[in-house]
Amino acid sequence: MQTTANLSELRIMRASMKGAFGIVPTMGALHAGHASLINRARAECGKVGVSIFVNPTQFGPGDDYVNYPRPIQKDLEFLDSLGVDLVWLPTAESMYPSGYQTWISVEEVSAPLEGKCRPGHFRGVVTIVAKLFNCLIPDKAYFGQKDAQQVAVIKRMVKDLDFPVEIVVCPTVRESDGLALSSRNAYLNTLERQAATILFRALSAAKDQYDHGERSATALRATMHSVIQTEPLADEQYVSVADPLTLRELDKVDKAVLLSLSVRIGKARLIDNFLI
Repeated sequence: MQTTANLSELRIMRASMKGAFGIVPTMGALHAGHASLINRARAECGKVGVSIFVNPTQFGPGDDYVNYPRPIQKDLEFLDSLGVDLVWLPTAESMYPSGYQTWISVEEVSAPLEGKCRPGHFRGVVTIVAKLFNCLIPDKAYFGQKDAQQVAVIKRMVKDLDFPVEIVVCPTVRESDGLALSSRNAYLNTLERQAATILFRALSAAKDQYDHGERSATALRATMHSVIQTEPLADEQYVSVADPLTLRELDKVDKAVLLSLSVRIGKARLIDNFLI
């Protein structure tokens, strides 16, 4: 496994790798969800690269940038065990040098949900992903369905800016009780960890209602909201029943739909979704 923090070295390493090249962009603190993306990339590509970069520009005031977990040695051992070929570890100073002033914004898809709760978040996400694509030159890039809005925003950016990259979306990996794997789950204490299953339970209740014929988006939102209210430790940020591509809220569900929500529990702000 080749590892570098230097862009010039990265380009030399990348140039030596022939055939289909897949990447998994990460912020580290790796877990089984990341492993599922890497394994999918290994199955479909001749070589696989992973970036580890805690991107400061996607964190807003009150976010957890300073305290975000950075177990770099553990992460590298994890990646080596998965057969990753190339790991890039850029620094904030190298990605955003003095005088940096170029940003990319995806306007409409970024606006609701996470964009409303975290102003400027997706400008940071899209800009760094574009830089990763330009530096790593992947044929395919792998992302998890858990970050559904991020996927929609990146797909829009790739389409609008004509990046020759295929975006591959992989299913959310969950604990046995339904909680979606996330690096932020590490912030939860024992009681909060039990309470965090409320996200999965709220989504499951709305899906069950849908499966039994409910097509009113208002009713599905109300179901998620009512389930969340049963958990005293849960602070609802939003519930949504929206078009998966545009993220516009629906009145009636007569096509593919994204059920999504965000809930704060203790120090952790958690998100999850079902794509129906």
